[in-house]
Amino acid sequence: MITKDKIESFIEKIPPSPKILKETISLLNVGELTKAAKVAEGDLALKAYLKNIVNKPIYGFKNEVSDISQIFGILGVSLSQQTLYNYMISLLSPNKWVLFKLNAKLFHELQANLSKKWETILKHLKIDDKNIYAAISLLPASIIVTEALFVQKIDDVNLLRTTKALDFNTILIRLCGVSLFDVCEQIAQKWEMDSKISQIVQASSGVKPSDNKEINQLGKWMHLLLFYELSKPAFIEARLNDFVDFQIEYIEDIYNEFASLMEIQ
Repeated sequence: MITKDKIESFIEKIPPSPKILKETISLLNVGELTKAAKVAEGDLALKAYLKNIVNKPIYGFKNEVSDISQIFGILGVSLSQQTLYNYMISLLSPNKWVLFKLNAKLFHELQANLSKKWETILKHLKIDDKNIYAAISLLPASIIVTEALFVQKIDDVNLLRTTKALDFNTILIRLCGVSLFDVCEQIAQKWEMDSKISQIVQASSGVKPSDNKEINQLGKWMHLLLFYELSKPAFIEARLNDFVDFQIEYIEDIYNEFASLMEIQ
């Protein structure tokens, strides 16, 4: 049984934003890219992460980019901040994955793919809001949460999935009454992320639509993007294709528009 106490214990173990990250994000909030880059230089692990993410094929750079100032300059304020949140999420990743057949390289690839395509979606929707850009960073967090909460009950979880064909989110809701998106909201609150982030991620579950029209619409795009990425062969093999239940009726009004946008990528 996965109790609420176990979930709260997991949340408590999540470290607060490191000082360098907090300062870097604060500087990005006021558009100080150069100063933010100087602060970020003080975290060697962060530098390595930024270099690794930005030089992935999806970003399309012909020459390797390694200078932090150059990376922030290329990404701009919103995407730089989003990438820092991605880094914070990656700090929660297990050293060895059990439930999902993932590793650091594949997980970072998922983060990069989601981030870049979320940027494409927001540009298509003519939205320029760094808080909304950051919302996509919590979707990979829900995968880490699933791994952490289920790994000690792996046999029970696999049996439940085999006999009832349930997605992981439904299993968690049945076991303790909260969803993976509820847990991600707790992570966002602990890290003092903007309240919009939690609202959009909750809407992206497909079962908790928002009363706010803009947030609900963004939740639809995020829901579709999640399934689009997790349907790729590498992530199907990693067992992520049954992550949450696809709510086709929820996204019906934007499906064709989304499909057309992804075709030009």
